[in-house]
Amino acid sequence: MSLPAALRRTMRLPVIGAPMFIVSGPELVIEQCKAGIVGSFPSLNARPRETLAQWLGEIRSALAQHDSQHPDSPAAPYAVNLVAHKSNGRLEHDLALCVEHKVPMVITSLGVRPELNDAIHAYGGFVLHDVITNRHAKSAIGKGADGVIAVAAGAGGHAGSTSPFALVQEIRSWFSGPLVLAGAIGNGQAILAAQAMGADLAYMGSSFIATREANAAPAYKQMLVESAAEDIIYTNYFSGVLGNFLKPSLVASGLNPDHLPPKDMSNLTFAAVDESDGPSRWKTIWGAGQGIGAIKGVPSTRELVELLRTEYASACSDSLRVGRLWAGERALQAA
Repeated sequence: MSLPAALRRTMRLPVIGAPMFIVSGPELVIEQCKAGIVGSFPSLNARPRETLAQWLGEIRSALAQHDSQHPDSPAAPYAVNLVAHKSNGRLEHDLALCVEHKVPMVITSLGVRPELNDAIHAYGGFVLHDVITNRHAKSAIGKGADGVIAVAAGAGGHAGSTSPFALVQEIRSWFSGPLVLAGAIGNGQAILAAQAMGADLAYMGSSFIATREANAAPAYKQMLVESAAEDIIYTNYFSGVLGNFLKPSLVASGLNPDHLPPKDMSNLTFAAVDESDGPSRWKTIWGAGQGIGAIKGVPSTRELVELLRTEYASACSDSLRVGRLWAGERALQAA
C-alpha cells in the first residue's frame, strides 16, 4: 500500500467515507473514524462559515477521547474536503482553519491550487485530489497533490464517465503513489476488487447516506433502500457538472428524468453552498451512485462498517481459494 504509515496504521478497513454535500457532518465522521475508516466532510457543510471551527474542535475532541478510552483500537484519521473552484469565496477561510487544526487529510476538488497543497504540507498534512480523467490526475500530481481519488463511472454525486478498470489502469501506468477509487463500491467484495485493480483504498459514499448518523432526510434513506442502479440518472442539469442522481427524487420534485435539457457549462457556480440555495437543488434532488443495490436497510455507521469488514474478509478468503484452485489446475495441466 502506498499510503503513509501514519495514515493507515489505525485503519481497520481500506475505505474513505466520501465527503457528501449536506449529508456528512461531525456525527457521521466521528463514527466512521471510530469504526476504523477515514471519515470526511465538505467544509462547505459547516454553515455559516464560523461553524467550521466548532466542527473541527468537536471532531478532534471526540476522537481524542475515543483514543484515550480505546488505546488498542484508536480512531482512523479524518479528512476535510475543500472545493478549490474560483466561485468558492470561503476557500481561504476554510483552508486557514484546516491549517490551524492540523487536519490530517485534505481532499481537494474542482481545481488544483499548488499554494493550498503547500499550506497543508507545511504542517505535515496529506492531500488527495478528486479526478475524473487521467489528464486531471497528472495535473494534480504535477501541482503537488500527494495522491488522487479516481472518481469513475457509477460514483455518486459529481462523477466521471470512464470505467474504473480503464481509469485505474491508465493512472497506474505512470503513478505508483496513493490512489483511491470511487465508483459503485457498495460492499466488501467491491472494496477488494478496487485493490485488485491497483487502488490502495475504496471511496464509499452512498452506503453511508443510509446510516442513522447521516444528515439525510428519512425519505432519502428509504429511497436508497428501495432503489437500484437502474434508478440512477447521469446529468449536468443541476449544477453544470455531470453527476449521478436518484430518478425517484426528480419525479417527486415534479421533474421528468427523461426530458432534462443540457446545462450550460459556462454558468458553473457553487451558489448551491449558500443558505439561499433553493429546494430544487441538493435538498430535494438527491445524489447517489450505481452501487445502491447493496443497501438493504438503515444501520448505524458502526454496523455498516462491521458488515463491510466481514464481507471484505470473506472476499479475501474466496479470492485466495480461487487463486489456489487455478494454480492447482495449471500445475496438473503442466504435468
